[in-house]
Amino acid sequence: MLKLRHASEQDRSFWFTLDAYMHENEFDRKIRDNRAYIITADHKPIGILRYNLFWDNTPFLTLIHLEEAHQRKGFGKQAMLQWEAEMRALGYKLVLTSTQVNEPAQHFYRALGYIEKGALFLDHTPMEQPQEMFMMKVL
Repeated sequence: MLKLRHASEQDRSFWFTLDAYMHENEFDRKIRDNRAYIITADHKPIGILRYNLFWDNTPFLTLIHLEEAHQRKGFGKQAMLQWEAEMRALGYKLVLTSTQVNEPAQHFYRALGYIEKGALFLDHTPMEQPQEMFMMKVL
């Protein structure tokens, strides 16, 4: 059975096996603000999920990542649906995420009902990095 639970200090070593992008100080803030989750299956950690608040009022999923052995088995979908349910329970009406236009993650999000809302280049030279596509889902 899949469960999404808030991350704690005890999850630090597992977290950083899957998240090479976040600074350790930010992990402390995510724990404090309940914006980091551990995805578990049968009580074993298999993935992570984190978010910020865009404009201080809209949940923006910044990362969902599962161990390779647990990818493409429906665990990501289940985790997203649980996260969305929690965001809805907290009173949010929509959620956002982003992915590069050349990444297959966009298909994952589309299958969950996210729609493209725009894109931008994060690098000053567009040839060096693909566009970042922003996606939204009304809860």
